[in-house]
Amino acid sequence: MSSEKIILTGDRPTGRLHIGHYVGSLRRRVELQNEGDYKKMFVFIADAQALTDNIDNPEKVRQNVIEVALDYLSAGLDPSKVTLFIQSQIPELCELSFYFMDLVSVSRLQRNPTVKTEIQMRGFAGESIPVGFFTYPISQAADITAFKATTVPAGEDQRPMLEQATEIVRRFNHIYGPTLVEPQIMLPENAVCCRLPGTDGKAKMSKSLGNCIYLSDSAKELKKKVNSMYTDPEHIHIEQPGHLEGNTVFTYLDAFSTDEDFSLFLPEYACLDELKEHYTRGGLGDGTCKKLLYNILNSRLEPIRQRRAEWEKDIPAVYEILRRGTEDARNVAAQTLDEVRRAMKINYFDDAELIAEQAKRFRAGTK
Repeated sequence: MSSEKIILTGDRPTGRLHIGHYVGSLRRRVELQNEGDYKKMFVFIADAQALTDNIDNPEKVRQNVIEVALDYLSAGLDPSKVTLFIQSQIPELCELSFYFMDLVSVSRLQRNPTVKTEIQMRGFAGESIPVGFFTYPISQAADITAFKATTVPAGEDQRPMLEQATEIVRRFNHIYGPTLVEPQIMLPENAVCCRLPGTDGKAKMSKSLGNCIYLSDSAKELKKKVNSMYTDPEHIHIEQPGHLEGNTVFTYLDAFSTDEDFSLFLPEYACLDELKEHYTRGGLGDGTCKKLLYNILNSRLEPIRQRRAEWEKDIPAVYEILRRGTEDARNVAAQTLDEVRRAMKINYFDDAELIAEQAKRFRAGTK
């Protein structure tokens, strides 16, 4: 069964990718490509989906396609192991979305927690919600099913989307016969990574809130952001006991640190638990914890920065990788759409039996 696993995941090109993307999904994608425990792996740039709430700023989406591609490659995705493609260049996805719209009610979309959250974040109200944005769970289901993905690495916030995709698959297969594959979500193994908070302590790292650490940030930018991170507002003096809950520095240490990091950057402590114990009893300053976090994050981001610098020297090569990947992806999606049309009995010109039957019926004068 493992050899039949098909992995699909992607990101909206609304800006550079940040470390929330990295620990939430991107790091796992790199691990999966190197494990090789799958039949095929697709990673795409969801530009068409990004246009649903950036329709008045297409240049933003256009420019960020290459930014996301650079982030993918610099993070370690290997185009010889992974198919990288651009969503808008696969017209079969639009066709499949159109068919799926008949399988989902407006009330079901309104109940989707992810949709409700995203609508609130963007300030849409009532009839001002763009139809394309409102129906993006359907579009996402098309992205997944067009490639018969069995596994979707994603954060916890995407669980409702996967549940809706599964509902669509089941309804389609119930009506038209077994055609599509039900997907399963693959959450980060470290629960903290499911939803990394912003540097300001807000619930979610978000480009629009300006609380992100980007994969492409320089060491100087990284240090500035780490030094300004939200900690324990009651921990005014070093000797005071500190609190871990809501302390962003410790949340990030939970997500990134290993025992080896302590031996390298803070050998006075054997592991994170020892650091937490000292912080909560008092006598440990936030500056020491932030310095440790900076060193850890910088050690993770430095090789990413170096790879990005190399890829930036040959942008045409990056577009060629995307072109080849998109061509490969479209061939796969076209095969799925052929099966979908046959199941729905709308493959009129390819159904020789139908044509022969109709010809016979009309020759016999039957209507």
